[in-house]
Amino acid sequence: MPGIFTTLDKVKPLYDVVSKVLMVICKLFLITDILITSMSVAGRYIPFIPDPSWSEEVVLTCMSYMAVLSAALAIRRKAHIRMTAFDRFLPANLLKTLDLAADIGVMILGVVMLVLGMGYAQTIGSRGTYVSMPFVSRFWMYFPIPLAGLFMVIFELEAIVNDIRAFFLKDTEYDLKNQAEKMIKEAQG
Repeated sequence: MPGIFTTLDKVKPLYDVVSKVLMVICKLFLITDILITSMSVAGRYIPFIPDPSWSEEVVLTCMSYMAVLSAALAIRRKAHIRMTAFDRFLPANLLKTLDLAADIGVMILGVVMLVLGMGYAQTIGSRGTYVSMPFVSRFWMYFPIPLAGLFMVIFELEAIVNDIRAFFLKDTEYDLKNQAEKMIKEAQG
């Protein structure tokens, strides 16, 4: 069985690339938000700077993309809020099982977001347009939900493989792995 995990480890660089690309995209959305909001606020008080009517809708749309994509990134780093107060009192196998169950639950949520979100984006979203930009479909306002669902499923696949792998590691290896992940997460901020 450990040979399977060695084969699956070859996919990790692809996950790393996807994660880095998503992080760059989130940063670009943040920069766009800051620039447009700054221009809009300055345009209200400085006469020669324009205050475009589309700024609010674009900022909210960029913020939606940034929020849900960064939430998908948090899944990969295991940076979401979780209850860990009792982890040290639970048997290792129960803790591993709970981690696996939680990741399966989040993956199911990702599938629901992908399927239902795409349905809403294609039906409700495609029927309307932005108020200040009638040439842009509201599809783009609804699209962050299925997009986040897709990346949640992708990152949860990796997490589930790691959860299953934990059952085949010795308990000391599992503890060392968790400690290393916590140290990395703390170092990243």
